[in-house]
Amino acid sequence: MSDVTASSRPAIAHGMRLQWEPAQEAHVLLYPEGMVKLNGSAGAILARCDGVRSVAEIVADLEHTFETSGLTDDVMAFVALALERRWLELRT
Repeated sequence: MSDVTASSRPAIAHGMRLQWEPAQEAHVLLYPEGMVKLNGSAGAILARCDGVRSVAEIVADLEHTFETSGLTDDVMAFVALALERRWLELRT
């Protein structure tokens, strides 16, 4: 498990590309060996992982956009999973 903190700055990993796929009606993560179709939550989180925004800023944006609160634990858990799967990397 990686050490994801509120100040971590996740970015889509090199060799990966996130895009909206109209045929799938979903965000997909493309890589040389294939494609991962993402659910709505995963797509919303990954779309904000630009290496500039911190996890705290991503959470704040998601909570504002979706008019909700309490997303920190879920976002941090997803970022940790995405790091383990090498979909994301942390920038300094």
